[in-house]
Amino acid sequence: MLKVNEIYLSVQGESSKAGLPCVFVRLTYCNLRCTYCDSEYSFYEGTEFSNEQILDEIKKFDCNLVEITGGEPLFQKESLELMKNLCDSGFSVMLETSGSLPIKDVDSRIMIIMDLKCPSSKMTKKNLYENIEFLKPTDELKFVIGDYEDYQWAKKIISKYNIENRCQILFSPVFGKIEPKEIVNWILKDKLKVRFQLQMHKHIWEPTAKGV
Repeated sequence: MLKVNEIYLSVQGESSKAGLPCVFVRLTYCNLRCTYCDSEYSFYEGTEFSNEQILDEIKKFDCNLVEITGGEPLFQKESLELMKNLCDSGFSVMLETSGSLPIKDVDSRIMIIMDLKCPSSKMTKKNLYENIEFLKPTDELKFVIGDYEDYQWAKKIISKYNIENRCQILFSPVFGKIEPKEIVNWILKDKLKVRFQLQMHKHIWEPTAKGV
C-alpha cells in the first residue's frame, strides 16, 4: 500500500517535457523541510491505495505520461514497485526526487528528475551526492536557485562532479524570491550548458493552487 496525497491530470511544468499533458501521482511524506517548499500539504495528508488502485486511477485520464512526485516519493519503498508496474503497463514514467534518498534501485526505464538542494533551501546537508553516479543521459539534475550564492554553489557542484557530461542540467528560480532574468543573465554571462526553466503551473494558475 502507498499513501497518496493526490492524483490529477495537468501539464508537465518542470523538465524538458514541460508543456506535455501528464498524470501526476503525488505521494505523501517527505524527509526534508526546504525553506521554499510549495507542497507542505503532502507531508501528512493522504489516502492508502494499492498499486492496482493507483494504476486504475491513472488509466482514467487516458494519458501516457506519468510523473511520480511528492513529498518525497522514495520515502515510501513501495513506490519502486509502482514505477516498475507503470513501465510494464506501457506508461512513460518520470520520478521527481529530492536527491536525499538512494536512486540506485529505481527502474532504468524511469526518467529521473533529481534535485540537489542549494544553500538557501537549508537542506544542503541532506544531499546524497553518490546518487550522481547513477544518473543516466536521459535523466535531469535540477538546482532551485534562490540567490547568487546558490548559483555559485551550483556551478561548483556541476564542475566537481562533471555533470555536464552525465545528464541534462536544470536551473529553476525560487518562485517569488528572485527575478528569473537575474539567473538567465548569470547563465549567459558564464556560458553555462544548462536549461533554464520556470514552474509553468505557477504562471498558468494561482501559485498556491493544488491539483494543477
